[in-house]
Amino acid sequence: MADIQDLSKLEADIVAAIVAANDEATLDAVRVAALGKKGSVSDLMKSLGGMSAEERQTAGPALNGLKDRLTEALAARKSALTEAALEARLAHEKIDVTLPVRESAIEAGRIHPLSQVLDEVISIFADMGFAYEQGPDIESDHYNFTALNFPEAHPAREMHDTFYFEPRADGSRLLLRTHTSPVQVRTMEKGKPPFRFICPGRTYRSDSDQTHTPQFHQIEGLVIDETTHMGHLKWVLEEFLRAFFEVEGVELRMRPSFFPFTEPSMEVDVRCARLGNEIRIGEGDDWLEILGCGMVHPNVLKAAGLDPEKYQGFAFGMGLDRIAMLKYGIPDLRAFFESDLRWLRHYGFSALDVPSLAGGLSS
Repeated sequence: MADIQDLSKLEADIVAAIVAANDEATLDAVRVAALGKKGSVSDLMKSLGGMSAEERQTAGPALNGLKDRLTEALAARKSALTEAALEARLAHEKIDVTLPVRESAIEAGRIHPLSQVLDEVISIFADMGFAYEQGPDIESDHYNFTALNFPEAHPAREMHDTFYFEPRADGSRLLLRTHTSPVQVRTMEKGKPPFRFICPGRTYRSDSDQTHTPQFHQIEGLVIDETTHMGHLKWVLEEFLRAFFEVEGVELRMRPSFFPFTEPSMEVDVRCARLGNEIRIGEGDDWLEILGCGMVHPNVLKAAGLDPEKYQGFAFGMGLDRIAMLKYGIPDLRAFFESDLRWLRHYGFSALDVPSLAGGLSS
């Protein structure tokens, strides 16, 4: 048979096609054309059935040898193409090990100064045995004013200070809380003395300038039992400010003031030094007002269902935004709420900077 006798030329043509293949797709097409079900070599293998025994003894080994050699040639060419593709990829995707490593998300991300300061404050008061309480941002007039001993005609109730909602059917109005003190009343109503807790959160007042924003953050503390007095209050404030500002000690000055929910009431100043735009707490000959406090008014205890003849205690409150500005040298309160990534990268904290009294609050 002529086809069988011309195997050398067929093999040479197929091997030439294998060598000429420049990619794996072309090489696979050559394989199918030669060894596929309808390939040239496969057709010759099918013709063995029509040959005589003597012809099969000669043609069989010849065709099987051709098939084996072509299979080896295809495998060798595929290996060469794979290696060449890898070399090209390595040359194209080479890494310059002298380039700086890109920061991971956890390294690039920043904790907002307010979140950091809140964690610092909670850590300090938790160490002194204070619990953490929260309440709703939308309050009733009763919890925001009446239960805290605000008279009906008090200026804080006016529209120019308070954000009111539309009146309800019965004429009453809900409002955005102007302080976190309502949490104190709500907590006292649902529990029993003694109480020792802080209640940080968002508050709202109609005001906006460099040191005031319509929405800001406060933290208030309350201690109620049968024997608490102003000496305890002064010690708590001194220990908190010393730990928060991370100084050896602080000196406080208490001035008489007025708050409807405390009696007596005091504004608290802390000794400081003013060096240009810098304020250093715990040194110098100047004073800075930092918070308000006092002994809880008997009317507030009555409103919460407690007997003022048996129980007494103290309360204090300060702005979280304000103490954050003082500690970390932030000049404008409005920047806290502008979502400027450049500002956050400058003043923000690493996600792994978890405040602790043992390791240092801001270390």
